Amino acid sequence: MRTKPIVAAAIALAVVVSTSVGCSSPIPNRVPTGEVFPTTTGESLERVEVEVPTAWLGSPTVVLVGYEQDAQFDADRWLYGLLAAELDVRIVELPTIPSAIASLFSGTIDEGMRGGIPPEDWASVVTVYGSAAAPVAEFTGNEKNRNMRVLLLDAEGRVVWFHDEGYSAREQLDMEARLAELRGR
Repeated sequence: MRTKPIVAAAIALAVVVSTSVGCSSPIPNRVPTGEVFPTTTGESLERVEVEVPTAWLGSPTVVLVGYEQDAQFDADRWLYGLLAAELDVRIVELPTIPSAIASLFSGTIDEGMRGGIPPEDWASVVTVYGSAAAPVAEFTGNEKNRNMRVLLLDAEGRVVWFHDEGYSAREQLDMEARLAELRGR
């Protein structure tokens, strides 16, 4: 019975470590529209290795990149808006923690995420740690790390739409229009 508080304390410690050192060296934000998303490897919450963005090629994909736990509030707003719009598009969350120290706690951090995300959504959450996360952080920048980086990738993995200023219904409508253009509608 005492193991539950110990596990909870370990998860809390891992979250504190990941959020305090995950973005200790801020990289200036940038708009990567027109560029191909960098290739790297992460692991889904289903414990499946995923090559990013290779696994998503062939159809448009919305990628939500977050650099700290506090970005989940913004992610939830984007997810709610995107799902409510019933878009025919793959949506992937990409928690990105470029800290080597946080990599040591990756199992505990991922287990904490599994505890708060329904199993049917685990395949769409791919976590990238340490050196594998660096190309993503350099691609979008990680300043203002409480905001999600929302990217619409075309079928070849090129960014055709990007936003990193927090959820905006108008920006979502703009992204939806860009998605319709991709689909030829």
